Amino acid sequence: MTISFEGRVAIVTGAGGGLGRAYALELARRGAKVVVNDLGGSRDGTGHSDAALAVVAEIEAAGGTAMSDGGSVTDFGHMQAMVEKAKAAWGGVHILINNAGILRDKSFAKMEIGDFRTVVDVHLIGSANCTKAVWEIMKAQAYGRIVVTTSSTGLYGNFGQTNYGAAKLSLVGFMNSLKLEGARDNIKVNAICPVAATRMTEALMPPAILEMLKPEFVSPAVAYLASDDAPTGVILTAAAGVYAAAQLVETDGVNLGHGATADDIAAHFGEICDWTTAKHYGQGGEQNAKFLARVQEKPVLG
Repeated sequence: MTISFEGRVAIVTGAGGGLGRAYALELARRGAKVVVNDLGGSRDGTGHSDAALAVVAEIEAAGGTAMSDGGSVTDFGHMQAMVEKAKAAWGGVHILINNAGILRDKSFAKMEIGDFRTVVDVHLIGSANCTKAVWEIMKAQAYGRIVVTTSSTGLYGNFGQTNYGAAKLSLVGFMNSLKLEGARDNIKVNAICPVAATRMTEALMPPAILEMLKPEFVSPAVAYLASDDAPTGVILTAAAGVYAAAQLVETDGVNLGHGATADDIAAHFGEICDWTTAKHYGQGGEQNAKFLARVQEKPVLG
């Protein structure tokens, strides 16, 4: 099977360099018309440059079709205008890769609340802005592929990145509900969890490791998640040619009864955390059903 994006229109945010650039080039190589969005700021989100124009030039030099957009994903009105421009030029929008992001790392004790809010605004609200701007178009055409970007920091934590981690895990929650809302209209929503050598990570790793973690090694995963036969509601992790999947799971738990105390929970905590019984739920109602079923059992405490 050869994945093709002929006839598809894609928007990639934060595509002026790093991962976004790799995604844009890969989608264009496979036939998509691509909107290359990038504010062109530094990794903390300040400043501006013409980074998107350089990527458009690369795509066109290789025989592809692209247009640039220099707007901030935090500006909903501009994202709406960007989407309308793409639709007017090419007839629709079929793929959205929410990749734009910034870092403002500090320990929580030293972090200004403004830096917390700004990171959340770019990653979470920015993704919501772009997704909202394309949603009705995708519904009307009964086709959409949306990829959000999570992170190992969001899934598992990292010192000095409470703002980034909160934003990145929130996108998993965004995906989990959006996959349900889009299912009827053939809109599939997935998350990429990449590890790559970009300007956001170059100071964190030695050169030998950075060479192994080229952004190009993540782009196949994003191309798959943007394809006709993509799954939905999946967290796909990717680094250095290695691909894996992540998911939230929950143990089966223990019915301690209505009279259970904090002391009883402490006494049975090992059983409560028995991960051999863990399951993944496709939506919140499945967890509720588990509790309703377990409450019918005789409580352990009698």
